[in-house]
This record gives sequence, C-alpha cells and structure tokens, in this order.
Amino acid sequence: MKRKKWIVSKGDKETATRVSQEYGIDPLAAFIVSARGYDDECYQDFFTEDAELTLDPMSIMDMDKAADRIIEALDSFEKICVYGDYDADGVTSTALLYSYLESRGANVVSYIPDRIDEGYGLNKPAIKKLHDDGVKLIVTVDNGISAVDEIVYAYSLGMEVVVTDHHIAGDLLPQCVAVVDPHRPDCPSKFKEMSGVGVAFKLCCAIEGDDYAVLDEYSELVALGTIGDVVSLTGENRTMVRYGIRKINENPSVGVAALVKAAGVGDKTFTSSTASFALCPRINAAGRMGSADKALELLLCEDTDKADELAAEINSMNQSRQATEMEIYKKALEIVRSNPEIKNSRIIVVAGEGWHQGVVGIVAAKLTEHYGRPSVVISVMDGEGKGSCRSVEGFSIYDAILSCSDCLTHFGGHPLAAGIGVDEDKIAEFRRRINEYAADKELPFATQRIDCKLNMSQINLGVVSSLSELEPFGTDNPQPFIGLFGVKIEDITPISEGKHTRVLVSKDGARNGIMFFNQPEKKFPCCQGDIVDIAVNLEKNVYNGDTRVSFTARGIRPAHTDEEKVLACLSLYNKFSRNEAITPQQAQLLTPDRDTQVEVFRSIKQKPLKDNYSEQLCVRLDDDGTKMAKYMVTVDMMVEMGVLAIDENNCVYAPANPQKVDLQQSSVMKKLQSLQV
Repeated sequence: MKRKKWIVSKGDKETATRVSQEYGIDPLAAFIVSARGYDDECYQDFFTEDAELTLDPMSIMDMDKAADRIIEALDSFEKICVYGDYDADGVTSTALLYSYLESRGANVVSYIPDRIDEGYGLNKPAIKKLHDDGVKLIVTVDNGISAVDEIVYAYSLGMEVVVTDHHIAGDLLPQCVAVVDPHRPDCPSKFKEMSGVGVAFKLCCAIEGDDYAVLDEYSELVALGTIGDVVSLTGENRTMVRYGIRKINENPSVGVAALVKAAGVGDKTFTSSTASFALCPRINAAGRMGSADKALELLLCEDTDKADELAAEINSMNQSRQATEMEIYKKALEIVRSNPEIKNSRIIVVAGEGWHQGVVGIVAAKLTEHYGRPSVVISVMDGEGKGSCRSVEGFSIYDAILSCSDCLTHFGGHPLAAGIGVDEDKIAEFRRRINEYAADKELPFATQRIDCKLNMSQINLGVVSSLSELEPFGTDNPQPFIGLFGVKIEDITPISEGKHTRVLVSKDGARNGIMFFNQPEKKFPCCQGDIVDIAVNLEKNVYNGDTRVSFTARGIRPAHTDEEKVLACLSLYNKFSRNEAITPQQAQLLTPDRDTQVEVFRSIKQKPLKDNYSEQLCVRLDDDGTKMAKYMVTVDMMVEMGVLAIDENNCVYAPANPQKVDLQQSSVMKKLQSLQV
C-alpha cells in the first residue's frame, strides 16, 4: 500500500445531534455526515427515503430542442439511431433511450462502436453505414461533445444529430440540432454531475413530460450507469440511484437478475457497492474483451433462459479481462521499475506493443494506486497509440494532457480520468511534455480520509447498521472509513495462496481479524508486534447463518511516526530522485552520516525490509520520521554498491558475504555532495 496523507475528519457534535433528532437517524451516521461538511439541503437528500427529483429537465441547455426534434421523428416515423459507448455508462444509456423510444413506437436502432476497431465516439465509417441503412437522426448518449468533424460529415450526408453527453466541452461545440451537456459553459443547470445515463434519463423525462413514470421504468439502468461512471453520488444522482437499488432488490428486470445471479451476489442485499464491484465490471468487460452489444442485449433481454446464457458469457469475458489486466499490469510494473526516468517521473507514462486496449484504463488506475501518482498507459498497434490516464485528487490530468495536446491525435475526459490518442513516434515527446507541465505544479499525496475514530471494543453489528443509513455509497459519499488507532499486530496470515493477507490486531482486550485484499503477505510492510493505525470499511458478513462484522483494510501506517515529517521527507526524496532543483540545505538533510548508514545496514541484515517501505525503518530505529529521507537515500546507495539487494517482491535484503565498499563513491553520494557546494 502506497503511503498516503491521512486526513481525520472533525465532526460537529451539535450539528450531528440536531441532524440525528430532526431526521431520526443514528447519531453515528449523523456525526459522519456532519464531519463531511454536508449542508441542510444535502441532509434532505440523504435521509428522506423518497427524496424528490428536483432538477427540471428543461433547465439543461438545448433540452427543449432535443425533445422537440425527437418527438418530430417519432411522429413522422423517421429512422433514429441511438449511438452509445462501450462502457457501463454508455451501455446503460443506450439501453435506456433505445428501450424508451421503442416503447413509444419509434423506428429505432442502436449502435455501439467497437472499442478496438473503432474507438470511442462517433466515427465516419459508422455514420456512413447508418446513413446507408436509412437512419435520418442520430442521438448520441455518453458521447458526441467532441465529435465536431464527424457531425459535419453526418450533415453532409443529409442526416441530423442530437448530442447528449456529460463530458467536458472543448473550445468548439458541434453544430447540430441540439447539444445537451450540463458541462457546456453556457448551460444554466445547477446540477452538473450527471453521468451519460443521467442525461439520457432527463431527455426521456423531457419527451414524456413525467419524470417519475420514466424513473419507475428505468431506475435500475440509471443506477448502474451512474455508479459505473463514478460520478458524484450526491443531489439528483443520489435520488436516482436509491430508486434503482430498491428496484433491483425488489423487482429486477430479467437481464439484471441474470447478471446478479451470474456474479454470485444473488444471496445478498443489493447495494451500490455490489453494483460497483460485481455488476458494472461485468458490463464493462463485454465492451473491453468482446462486444458491448452482448451487454446491451442482456439489459434489454426479456427471456430468462437467453438472459442466463448471455450473463454466463459476459461473466466469462470478465474472467478473461481479469487475467489480461493482470498480465499487462505486471509488464507495466516491470517497465517502471527497470527505467529510473519513468519510475521517478511525476507522471508515469508507459507503453506496450499490442497491449489490450480494453484494460489499459484499469492498469493505469492500478499504477496510480501503487505509486500514488498520475499514470498514463498506452497500447500501441501499427504505429498508433491509444491510452488511458488516471490521476489523484487535486491534480487534473485533463489539464495536463490539454497542455501538450498538440502532440496527440485526440483526447478527452475528466480531471481524474481521460483518454488519449498518440502516434507511436510522439510518445517520448508526450512523456517529456506532460512531465514538464507537472514540474512546477504541487503534486498532492493521495489521501486516506478517516470519517470517525472508533475503538475495536465499540464495533458491533449495530454500528454497521448505523453506517448503512448513509447508503448508497459512491463518489463524494464513500463508504465510511473508520480509524483504528494504536492497534497491535498479533498475527499475519497469507490467504488464497498468498494473494491476500489477514492480519489479527488487538487493543484493550479486543481482537479482530482485518483483511488486506490484493496485498500479498510477502509484500505486507509491517511486522508482528508493530503498533499501527489502520483505516477500515465495515460490513456485515453472513457465513453458515452466522452474521458478523467484516473488517476490510483501506490503509495502514505506523502509529508513532510524525505525519508531517514523514510526508516532508517523502516529498524531498522524490524531488531529489526526479533530479529537480533542491537547495544545499535540503541536500544536507538527505545526506546520511556514517552512523545512519551502519544503523540501516544492521537493521536490514537482521530483518529484510518489505516492499522498500522506509517508514518501517523509522519504527525499527525509534525515529519519528525526521531521518526517513536519509534512510531512503542510504538504501539507494547500498543497493547501487551491492551492499543491499532487492528481490522480485521489492523486498530489500542483505546478501550473504557482501563485499566491502566505499559508499562515498556511490553516484548518489557524489550527487548529494555536489549539491552542497
């Protein structure tokens, strides 16, 4: 787990008491929402079970034009194409609008481009094919805002286009019947955070003239697409998702029920977390590994046997996706680890020939989580690169790629996620330019937020029930992070052939097991006997009829180091590693003396250092973090000179019978000495 900046929320007890009494909710849930800074309007959305839809569809710019044109097409039986996208948001958007128009008797078809062969959004060959098939009106969902040239081409063929999208608009808006996008600069709509399916839903509401009739019919599609696109689960989104979750629990459609069963989650209460971790990845997998049309067919399916067949096929695609994703992630890690320039850069950019384009976004997210930095992963085929970008909170990757967009063939996205196209011979320039942009920016640490500190002895099923009052969870309303501070590690056990780790911790007589998923025991940075702080999510777990509290770890740190000192040392060390300018005084702070070198070597010789986790050296050497940068530099020097070594698990150890060397001759030491002149 990459070291993050821990932020412990401070709740307002007076506000929490008022909210608890006014809305009849548990005091713990009220404390957490007060700590998150929600206002009274948000409380209304959070705790009113049947909160109303308050956003007038017609408040979104061009919605009236879009609705009028589609109604005209319905009346004249013009052939309409709903043109979608291959991710969960795009597929649910397509299913929703297609199904709604079909219910209105429309002459309607759907089209989702192939991720590999066509890529994202409108493309001219697809437009030509639709024209030849007699389509008169194209309605985009979850795409279109950047398709300026493609829409000009559609009009040259005598077609018309309505764009519905939610991505950031460029300098030029498409010239067409209507551009419905809350993010266009001149849109007066107060709520900007809708997903593509949310915009498509509002379009149907505008056509129908009855928001709740549309919501009753299509809320599960809205919920899945909204959760899948990781947009803010506040305001209108929260209301729509709550309706959809309730429908999936009470009366799911045939297709969704089949997917729930195939995912193996049919025996549990369906929640937003279930959607996020079980259903949305499978819908995405169809577009990543095969054809998104399979997922669309499933969501529209009304035959139980056929739905089960499609769900099983999509489940198999998801398994293939997981294997492919892991293979490429390992290759990307090897590239980063073997290339100091990439490893030490502010923004990681890696590329591979023939990498499956359907999973590079997931790999980028994994790299960002692993290194705590923005990442770009590019798949190269026939001289053309297609990449996905992921970032950390506080750094806009969209602005970063915008700064060097002249060396890209196309780009688009959000502050935390984006996509690019780049010619293979421009990748090196792109890597250099995007890092030049980031060089004078303050690159924030990834954060680990703590909503509430609790003692383990206080945690029971009642606490979990209290936290569930904050459902549905998602962006801007994450599952609460509970801080367990100053707990002692009693035992560390590998699970699932070492893929996961179970850690037994104790404090004040209470003992609990905590799961660290996707954290191999041989890379787990702490040791038995360590006193640590752990951030956890709490859930109910039913096994053999017995219901217990399940603890899932989201972060860990030593309990007795100083947060500010540790992060300051990491920042300084990273600047040095990236060859960025540092002062002579800073170079001196990095330079280890002889005693420090001896301390570090003896500690690692006695016990290897897992995953190069230098904060553990502070624990072993009884340092509060003041000297951590010196420890990190010492490890680098000794690895360079062969005194220490790093194995395939990134574990630092002392080889048997190391040769005596003069560490003053290491390039790291020489560089530090030169900077002090």
